[in-house]
Amino acid sequence: MNEIALFSLVAGRELTARVASHLGVELGRQEERHFEDGEHKIRPLQTVRGRDVYLLQSLCSDSHSSVDAKLVRVLFFLGALRDAGAARVTAVVPYLCYARKDRRTKPRDPLSLRYLAQLFEAVGVDRVVALDVHNLAAFQNAFRCATDHLTLQSLLLDYFAGVFIDAPAGGITVASPDVGGIKRAESFRQALGRWLGVDISSAFMEKYRSGGRISGSLVVGEVQGRSVIIIDDLIAGGTTMVRAADAFLEQGAQQVYAVATHGVFAAGAAATLSASSLTRVVISNSLPVSGTVVKALADKLVVIDLAPLLAEAIDSMHEGGSLVDLSF
Repeated sequence: MNEIALFSLVAGRELTARVASHLGVELGRQEERHFEDGEHKIRPLQTVRGRDVYLLQSLCSDSHSSVDAKLVRVLFFLGALRDAGAARVTAVVPYLCYARKDRRTKPRDPLSLRYLAQLFEAVGVDRVVALDVHNLAAFQNAFRCATDHLTLQSLLLDYFAGVFIDAPAGGITVASPDVGGIKRAESFRQALGRWLGVDISSAFMEKYRSGGRISGSLVVGEVQGRSVIIIDDLIAGGTTMVRAADAFLEQGAQQVYAVATHGVFAAGAAATLSASSLTRVVISNSLPVSGTVVKALADKLVVIDLAPLLAEAIDSMHEGGSLVDLSF
């Protein structure tokens, strides 16, 4: 347990390599083999016996594999690390797949997040660490093994301290694009107000989703003449952010920033966001950002590097410290 071993799949090594650099450790070596029938094998190429092992991997689809294929590989790798004698195995999953399916909204719906938790537990994981999950209470209740939850908040405070080095004349409003995100927005509003030493107002917009269609545009809160920061956990199609931005601008907002931890960017999202009146689209690199998205959004896109935050969390866990300051 006196040494950290840090691994990721090949698909996630760019971010993990930067985390390893911050920690001052070498990125773990592994073999990934793919067989003709579509099956695969993954194993560490160095000893992990008695070591404190971390597997850092966001679970999302990419141009090489589906989210389900990536999930199976991560689970098998975690099991292999446990079987190889690791003293402790921690899965650091900045973007946790299936986290949005945390309750039944229709009869006989699956509880996918709970099933996902059972899979992690079945391969012997000691702890699961995620970043800005969709529903924190559901995440905490789904797992029986230990969990930790990180937020992008501290890195966002640093970014907006630079943006608003001089407080805007009309003031700042932190807004949620829907009622469900009010607690997330309120937490950031309070933190940003303390960080900047100014009073910040709050707002939200009504939103209804049914069959993939979104409706509702009522704005609650003061946005007239203000700089509005819309904060959410992820951007998928981009329509929620754009609808909220349009609604706030119609109510007299001066400028609007769209902020989300996870840039999922489904097909057409970049075009939707680039054609909008948003001043900036601020995300983290919890998911790889394609060149197409970067090109489409150009100067609107700001990508915040998670490596310092994840390295601090891993170092704190290794030393037996607290993650409280990174969790709220």
